[in-house]
Amino acid sequence: MLLNDEQQSVFLKNPGMKIGFGGIGKGYAADKAKALLIEKGVSAGIINASGDLNTWGKQPNGKDWTVAIVNPLNKEKVFSWMPVYNSAVVTSGNYEKYVKFNNVLYTHIIDPRTGYPATGILSATVFTKTAELADALATSIFVMGTSTGLDFINQLKGVECIIVDQDNHILTSKNITLNPLKND
Repeated sequence: MLLNDEQQSVFLKNPGMKIGFGGIGKGYAADKAKALLIEKGVSAGIINASGDLNTWGKQPNGKDWTVAIVNPLNKEKVFSWMPVYNSAVVTSGNYEKYVKFNNVLYTHIIDPRTGYPATGILSATVFTKTAELADALATSIFVMGTSTGLDFINQLKGVECIIVDQDNHILTSKNITLNPLKND
């Protein structure tokens, strides 16, 4: 990749090279889209940048926005709904992007300490004011693991999380109470 500061351009010199919008790019884009819509006078909304959500205001019926927390073992199922008001929600998980090789699941989230895919967590959902921060924190928690991740989040003001560990246990930061869905 060649960067040209003078022309503010990027050139990808090898065939097949791509610039991805992963990492914290989606959260950043959701935050920028929200800011633009607010600047244009939109009084309420929800931005969904491939699962990185950012909300402001309330729904037309006056209620808070509600987001689904997906079951990482079956992404077609929801294990809880959470109200969201003027904040962002982002989940990092191993159930969308992975490869299974010799019956071992390898996620796309790499632990920089080992160079191998992170293990121990199936999903980490973060609630905070901006999608960019939520995105960065969700991925960080995924790499940190459950106890270090929860301890870290519990020290941050205005940040909460829900973790589903590899044994399908649901753990939450100190200010979240889940009301699990009842199976009918």
